[in-house]
Amino acid sequence: MSTTVFVADDHAIVRDGLVSLLNAHAGLEVVGTAENGRDAVNEVLRLAPRVVVMDISMPDLNGIDAAREIRAVLPDVGIVMLTMHSSAQYVFEALEAGVRGYLLKESASVEIIDAVRALEQGRRYLSRKVAEIVADGIGERTGPGVLDSLSKREREVLRLVVDGYSSTRIGALLHLSPKTIDSYRSRLMHKLRVNQLAGLVKFAVQHGLTAPE
Repeated sequence: MSTTVFVADDHAIVRDGLVSLLNAHAGLEVVGTAENGRDAVNEVLRLAPRVVVMDISMPDLNGIDAAREIRAVLPDVGIVMLTMHSSAQYVFEALEAGVRGYLLKESASVEIIDAVRALEQGRRYLSRKVAEIVADGIGERTGPGVLDSLSKREREVLRLVVDGYSSTRIGALLHLSPKTIDSYRSRLMHKLRVNQLAGLVKFAVQHGLTAPE
């Protein structure tokens, strides 16, 4: 069965190029496109594709707000931001909106297939350059010894959370209940002094606990 993909970008040449690139790979099928954020939300909710490839800067509704609306209704849809915006602020706003992949357009032709396949498998995908930008953009520090304070199990849970797995999936992988995984997640946030997923991603990238693709 093919992995269904939806493409949203306000530039026709980029949109058409992505469609051709994705459809050329076995097992991938583009089921729809949009040129603005509002149409993207409406069509994605109608078609329910497995993966959405979307720009941030689009008319009517930007990609980050569109991602929030999509994830509120279809939480299992994997969303890849493909954009020219390379600041850490945009990356973290996208992560907080539920985006699981972030690529720069300059590397699209090389990385987009790997990103789509990663999200289809339930994993997260930050390109190497984006991961470096994230690490360089970290303003706050968690203090010495924090990494050492994490148990082996807490590090395992942290890696899987940052990779985009749900509590149910992590529980199945580690033979623990989803409720126990939620407790680990809360404990990690308390230890690392963060209150959002983006904070966990920052810590994991900074300390080499998750490798960029």
